[in-house]
Amino acid sequence: MVIRTQNVKTLFALSPAKLNLFLHVTGRRPDGYHSLQTVFQLLNWGDDMRFEWQESPGITLSGDTDDIAPENNLILRAAKLISPSDQGAHIHVRKRIPRGGGLGGGSSNAATTLLALNRLWELRLSMEALLDFGETIGADVPVFIQGQSAWAEGIGEVLTPVSLPKRWFVVAQPDCMVSTAEIFAHPELTRQTPPITVQAFFSGAGRNDLQPVVESRYPEVQRAVEWLKKHSPDARMTGSGACVFASLESEQEAHDIAAQAPAGLAVIVAEGLERLPDMQEVTE
Repeated sequence: MVIRTQNVKTLFALSPAKLNLFLHVTGRRPDGYHSLQTVFQLLNWGDDMRFEWQESPGITLSGDTDDIAPENNLILRAAKLISPSDQGAHIHVRKRIPRGGGLGGGSSNAATTLLALNRLWELRLSMEALLDFGETIGADVPVFIQGQSAWAEGIGEVLTPVSLPKRWFVVAQPDCMVSTAEIFAHPELTRQTPPITVQAFFSGAGRNDLQPVVESRYPEVQRAVEWLKKHSPDARMTGSGACVFASLESEQEAHDIAAQAPAGLAVIVAEGLERLPDMQEVTE
């Protein structure tokens, strides 16, 4: 039984989107997973989540994930991993991060759930324990638990914090959902990119190895890349797509580009985060 001492009734949290500033597939492991190199950049834009303490045990969920089966809902899966027998919670989520966009929405929601419920229920689980729980849900979950931009290797779970320059991002959201499993299984995917160093990345090395396969199968992504490259030659896809981003030095420059988006292409402007913002508490 957990004895609560802080009397926090509600937590409000940003569940942030992420970008893969580059993504190299460096091999394929015997278990079928791919070894990767990437840099995760967190954004100050994402989903809004609310966590309300309940005296009665159990988890209830409302909001924009109601159409996802409970067994596939990463928020519920995360909550059940650490749910105590003598407390409960209601979770509400307002989604902004598109599904199948390569922005890590589901992983971010799961990580935010673990962090928030650990605090709301006063479970006092260590960061190491939370990271272990997160890794069982998905390879992208740990970076959101760690809560800062990171160099990642392994299947994405071996993290080294990095300090990234302050940047603004234009993120284009093509009207399609890309299947990560489909792209990683594609026979034309490059799987043997030589590893690079952190220094090489900061010197401009890096690409997204998944992008050519996605562009060949999703013309919406190809069109978004072509448009954004006209304004920023280094524009590229994040994750397994479908979203495409450009990195800019100023907010004004980012907004100027976003204002020129073609009809039908959703675009947002976001600032890169060094670390996650604190959750907001409401006490008794």
